[in-house]
Amino acid sequence: MNLTQDLNSPLDITFFVPCFNEERLIQSTLNHLREAIETTKLTYEIIVVDDCSHDNTSEKVREWQRGHPGIRLELVNNTKNRGLARSFVDTAFRGRGRYYRLLCGDDPEPVPTLVKMFEQIGKADMILPYYDYLPGKGVVRSQISSFYTKIINFISGYKIKYYNGCGIHLRYNVMRWGPYSFGFGFQAELITRLLDEGASYYEIALEAQHHVKPPHQSALNFGNFLSVGHTLLEMVVRRVRRDVFQR
Repeated sequence: MNLTQDLNSPLDITFFVPCFNEERLIQSTLNHLREAIETTKLTYEIIVVDDCSHDNTSEKVREWQRGHPGIRLELVNNTKNRGLARSFVDTAFRGRGRYYRLLCGDDPEPVPTLVKMFEQIGKADMILPYYDYLPGKGVVRSQISSFYTKIINFISGYKIKYYNGCGIHLRYNVMRWGPYSFGFGFQAELITRLLDEGASYYEIALEAQHHVKPPHQSALNFGNFLSVGHTLLEMVVRRVRRDVFQR
């Protein structure tokens, strides 16, 4: 995409790329995104958010930016660690795309997976990926993920296959119905809230790679357990309101 394009003109999609100590993989993430999106006719922007990394993530992004002057890329450096959920919503307000997608900075998705995902844009308000098999994800993590999906579906009354994939949303919906969860549960909160509001969805099976994080970056931590508890409580309240007060 040429940067001479009117800065106020709308774009098809905004990509939010969160990073925390991703100096090793962020450039390959951006390379794969560029290769995939340029197989389409979509206009796009990339917003990379460095959430107080302790390594050279930001410099790697700037280096990539200098090598690709025709790509609309903005680097945001958080002054304090805000977490994925907060940055996800905040970045939606910075963007200009009709659609919005989280793309993890640790390069978990190969180009064919990204292309397949982008081809679904426009089929529904939410494009929700799921993974029949996720290489690199251990048995315990897989069982926890499966249980999490089942309990979310039980409480919400829906039958979504997977709640923590990097879906494509209408950016307006993220701004309007942005989740209040501060951790792991934010995507389930957003998806179920949008379903409550009548949003349409399309599910697609994809392939990706799970990267094992060091213990201090693992999703299995006290903060995320609190986040999940908050998400479940929100869902219970909304389910009661939906079933009792909106008949």
